[in-house]
Amino acid sequence: MSRRIFKVMASDRMDGKAGGDPRFEILIVGMNGELRGKQLPSGAEGKVWAGEIRLPTSTQSLDIWGDDNDNITGLSLTIGDPDGMVVADRRSLAPMPWAPEGSMQVLATMCEFDGSPSFMDPRAILASVVERYRSRGLTPVVATELEFYVMSGDWRETGSPSPPESLTYRGEPNGFQLYDMSAVDALEDYLQTLKAYAKAQGLPADATTAEFGPGQFEVNLMHRANALAAADDCLYLKRIAEQAARRHGLKSTCMAKPYSEPAGSGLHVHASVIDSQGRNILDAKGGEPKLLKSVTAGLLASMRAAQLIFAPFANSYRRFQPGSFAPVDLTWGSGHRGTAIRIPDKDGPAARIEHRVAGADANPYLLLAAILGGMLNGLDRELDPGEETTPSYTPANTTRLTHDFLSAVETFRTSPFIADIFGARYQALYGDTKRKEALAYFSTVSDFDYRTYLPRL
Repeated sequence: MSRRIFKVMASDRMDGKAGGDPRFEILIVGMNGELRGKQLPSGAEGKVWAGEIRLPTSTQSLDIWGDDNDNITGLSLTIGDPDGMVVADRRSLAPMPWAPEGSMQVLATMCEFDGSPSFMDPRAILASVVERYRSRGLTPVVATELEFYVMSGDWRETGSPSPPESLTYRGEPNGFQLYDMSAVDALEDYLQTLKAYAKAQGLPADATTAEFGPGQFEVNLMHRANALAAADDCLYLKRIAEQAARRHGLKSTCMAKPYSEPAGSGLHVHASVIDSQGRNILDAKGGEPKLLKSVTAGLLASMRAAQLIFAPFANSYRRFQPGSFAPVDLTWGSGHRGTAIRIPDKDGPAARIEHRVAGADANPYLLLAAILGGMLNGLDRELDPGEETTPSYTPANTTRLTHDFLSAVETFRTSPFIADIFGARYQALYGDTKRKEALAYFSTVSDFDYRTYLPRL
């Protein structure tokens, strides 16, 4: 069944809505969460449903620069750059309200010609983890909270981001804007467009709040008893944020740290597990009283191995600063937002964990695969998460997340947990590709080097 689709009413449409002929886009998800695919004229979608769309399988091995790295992976020209089948997921069918009326998009999974999913497809990787739950008679229930920045549209000309003019005074940000309704009001036109687009696509969007940074907002998506749908929602929300910004001459970004001083952007995940009777097994009173802590321990135990998924780029590691809301230690707690794993509720149907480590730049499919995989550790055996962090107590000698991109890459490349959840072939592909990116970052002389050292040395 396709997702519920709402028709955008005339009052919701933006002036200057795109003219021209409607189109149909079939989209696959790349390693870095980017969308790639084909644009077809409306009426040609029969090819999509017949499974006739082809793309090179190496499309999902492309790095952040769009390079297939054949010399590293051997997955492109070395083997003739073979095609794969692009199999659409009807449930993800949704309108594109920023495009000519009648335009539609659908997400797809890259498959081999025997029908098996490609080992490189992020949607297939998440689906395989969800299948492990299904085989146990369990269903993960997931929700995401996405933070992102909206900035001035002149970033290409200036070469750096700056807040929208309505959030500045004499060119400087007005200050912190956490929950500030005046910041919401200042960008009301943009946010109304974003909400209209979300409504048109049937996204389960809930609250929208202003966050700390100038032009930073968070949109909460409601829980789904379908982890793949939850990841689709998050990816669609990122695209909606970008398209709405374009409509208003602005730019949105899910960079983890677009500014040096203001807060970075996170992607928090709430997760629980229900059994075949619909009961939340993490409920400390109505379920298994030790499972919630054991699942928390499983997540903490796998967090260093999976940090490259939670923080996939060099810029991602600028979030992990002591004293910020981005966790730097492997801690957990019920009432502390500085912990890596927070327990918002431990009793009743809403009992769940909140994973607070990932940046907004994370690929939502790989992110949920890593989180649900870590939770499996705690479901399969009884684990102890250690002492709880509280507002008045911080355990001593906690394990720390790395601040170093290359260290995260090397930990990922050798982890048995990663090989189990993502498969050894994808572990090698992702790890080797990210190692190239990390080495390029560390070998690049930056403007900081020139400003700091050139005048003095």
